[in-house]
Amino acid sequence: MVDYHAANNNNQQYSAGGQQVYMQQDDEWDRDMLLDPAWEKQQRKTFTAWCNSHLRKAGTQIENIEQDFRDGLKLMLLLEVISGERLPKPERGKMRVHKINNVNKALDFIASKGVKLVSIGAEEIVDGNAKMTLGMIWTIILRFAIQDISVEETSAKEGLLLWCQRKTAPYKNVNVQNFHISWKDGLAFNALIHRHRPELIDYDKLRKDDPITNLNNAFEVAEKYLDIPKMLDAEDIVGTLRPDEKAIMTYVSCFYHAFSGAQKAETAANRICKVLAVNQENEHLMEDYEKLASDLLEWIRRTIPWLENRAPERTMHEMQQKLEDFRGYRRVHKPPKVQEKCQLEINFNTLQTKLRLSNRPAFMPSEGRMVSDINGAWHSLEHAEKGYEEWLLTEIRRLERLDHLAEKFRQKAAIHEAWTEGKEAMLTQKDYETASLSEVKALLKKHEAFESDLAAHQDRVEQIAAIAQELNELDYYDSPSVNARCQKICEQWDRLGSLTQSRRESLERTEKQLESIDGLYLEYAKRAAPFNNWMEGAMEDLQDMFIVHNIEEIQGLISAHEQFKSTLPEADKERQGIQGIQSGVQSIAQQHGIRLAVGNPYTSITPQAIDSKWEKVQQLVPQRDQALQEELSRQQSNDHLRRKFATQANMVGPWIQNKMEEIGRISIEMNGTLEDQLSHLRQYEQTIIDYKPHIDTLEGDHQLIQEALIFDNKYTTYTMEHLRVGWEQLLTTIARTINEIENQILTRDAKGISQEQLHEYRASFNHFDKDHSGGLMAEEFKACLISLGYDVESNKQGDAEFARIMGVVDPNNSGVVTFQAFIDFMSRETTDTDTADQVIASFKILAGDKNYITAEELRRELPPDQAEYCIARMAPYTGPDAAPGALDYMSFSTALYGESDL
Repeated sequence: MVDYHAANNNNQQYSAGGQQVYMQQDDEWDRDMLLDPAWEKQQRKTFTAWCNSHLRKAGTQIENIEQDFRDGLKLMLLLEVISGERLPKPERGKMRVHKINNVNKALDFIASKGVKLVSIGAEEIVDGNAKMTLGMIWTIILRFAIQDISVEETSAKEGLLLWCQRKTAPYKNVNVQNFHISWKDGLAFNALIHRHRPELIDYDKLRKDDPITNLNNAFEVAEKYLDIPKMLDAEDIVGTLRPDEKAIMTYVSCFYHAFSGAQKAETAANRICKVLAVNQENEHLMEDYEKLASDLLEWIRRTIPWLENRAPERTMHEMQQKLEDFRGYRRVHKPPKVQEKCQLEINFNTLQTKLRLSNRPAFMPSEGRMVSDINGAWHSLEHAEKGYEEWLLTEIRRLERLDHLAEKFRQKAAIHEAWTEGKEAMLTQKDYETASLSEVKALLKKHEAFESDLAAHQDRVEQIAAIAQELNELDYYDSPSVNARCQKICEQWDRLGSLTQSRRESLERTEKQLESIDGLYLEYAKRAAPFNNWMEGAMEDLQDMFIVHNIEEIQGLISAHEQFKSTLPEADKERQGIQGIQSGVQSIAQQHGIRLAVGNPYTSITPQAIDSKWEKVQQLVPQRDQALQEELSRQQSNDHLRRKFATQANMVGPWIQNKMEEIGRISIEMNGTLEDQLSHLRQYEQTIIDYKPHIDTLEGDHQLIQEALIFDNKYTTYTMEHLRVGWEQLLTTIARTINEIENQILTRDAKGISQEQLHEYRASFNHFDKDHSGGLMAEEFKACLISLGYDVESNKQGDAEFARIMGVVDPNNSGVVTFQAFIDFMSRETTDTDTADQVIASFKILAGDKNYITAEELRRELPPDQAEYCIARMAPYTGPDAAPGALDYMSFSTALYGESDL
């Protein structure tokens, strides 16, 4: 501070030369107006109080405004206090010339601030000219208290008036139109105080008809609580027809400066509220993503073990129930999860876009919950699903084959067992010991016929063993009983072979002693045995079960059956020939009176048995015809189902492929604005949704095919699985494309990017996307940047810049830059966003310029929920100037933008 107790000799008249007259048009000092004693009194009192409000900071004051500034010392002190600058050292001495020089130094300082004082000289101030002194003080007030007031680019006076009008607008009986009569009733002063500090004044109790009380209330409250000295007396204002405008403006400017700090705090609080609201919304979206991802992954985790369960069932009915359960999973349980997965990806992309637009770090989901993790788990689910369906169909075919083989085994085993019944007893009897020669010969011939029959049954035994072996290999559930029965048959067959050989040896020994043989009986037995065996084989074939899968196979069986029927006339001739032999035996016996033994001694096959079996064959042929025709009808029905499914599938498959290609063209061709593209895509999405009944019809046809156990279709190359995957990809693609356009609109609106810029970005991107894959490789992206004017040429500086840009657009180092990442990069390069430094500056205003903030200050300046949000997340402040309960708002602000950890 300069020494104001000394002065030097420099007597000169102040002149501002060619400087612009300060506020000359509105505020040039009017000498005549000061002649009004009332106004002069008001100005003297107001200006004195104003000067003392500043001089008090330097530990001094004035009593008489025209006398105390005469030596220039307190005038220079006043200028130093209100400007914060040092003035030249005052001159020592109490002579007139010293005082004039000191006043001139003060006037020079005022002139250096761009102010031109009209007709005000140092001599007039030194002489104590009240009019000139008041004019000089008014000029100082204008420059240092009112000039910087500006509302919506208005002048200082107009700005101060507009500020008063806005602050008092909600109050009844207040209409501020000027700086004189609008303030006479005192309500305007009270309204200003109540607007900023409502706890200080009960405005509703004030009356317009009591101006003295109103004015004194406002002046006393301002002096006591706002540190604004009382500059006017209520009686002076009320007793004057038109209060002095300059006195009122000076007084009101003190209110403006007193409340300007609150205005800054309000602005800072609004900025913080906006930043915190964005952060809270983003955290809510992150929590929603984590929950949806966890639920979807948990569902996949529970579903895959069920699909990987390959425990086979014992019966066809049980396996078909499993197939029905699988269809229910496909129709009911999986479609909602497909929608959840698609929505999850959309939510993730939207969240990342909002984070980028608010200059926040990208969202990294919890470990194992990335979109790639979900896609991997979904791929595992579909792989397990495909394997489970293939296993179900294979297992059903296996069980069908097993049922067929088991029934065939039972039929052949029953026929064989019926044939072998009593054979062991027959082979072990000793009837040849008491028989005559002819009887022995007959027994021997009969035994030969039996051996022939035995050999003919060898094939059946081998078939039974082969069927049992195949049942074992196919893991038939009742294999133990099959094996036991087969073992019994084979052991019995071995015994029959041994007994047959033993009986032959016995008969041959006896044959030497017995010679009579009847040739006719022998011929009959030899012809009857194979014919009987043929009939048994024919009956077995006619009753044999069959399984076919297409028309060609059943037609082959019908053709074989027709061929068999064509042999029946020849077989009937053979039957008649055999019966003729028996008739010849009877005729010879009658002719020669031979007593025939009961039955043919060489065979047990009687003519009646042959006729009975022949009749049986005749009955089985039409039954076989009917069974084959029914199967033919079933296969024709199956073929109709194949054609019906193929017709629909051959229409749906190309339709899905065409829609996929059209969506790709829409996203590349950029026809119209983004809103036009979005509207077009939504209409396209509705067209796809409206096509869903065709898919449902196809699912119904496919279910009928599976229920009919149809496993192939030569009329189409499309499978239901292929069409399902294509449909799900189509729904996902249109949803992703719509989401990309929405994010582009969000980016455009938030960043202020024009439609033309977006078209330019899309055109540049498409030009270098040669393969139309929707992404640019590193070299393609580099060429695109060069075309847009970026210096990324192949040199050390260009390579470093390109590496920096790639780190922004491809943080995962996938090697591919998507269009969304490209748009985000271009928008960041051309627009501004909030920064951590701006938020820190806002918090510092709320904290009263301290390096920390308290919970009480946060609750006072911010809404309750956002104040508690900050208190819960701010770390304690540990600096050397820390106070109890101090919170660190700097680390909190940097954490909001990813520059540190919360």
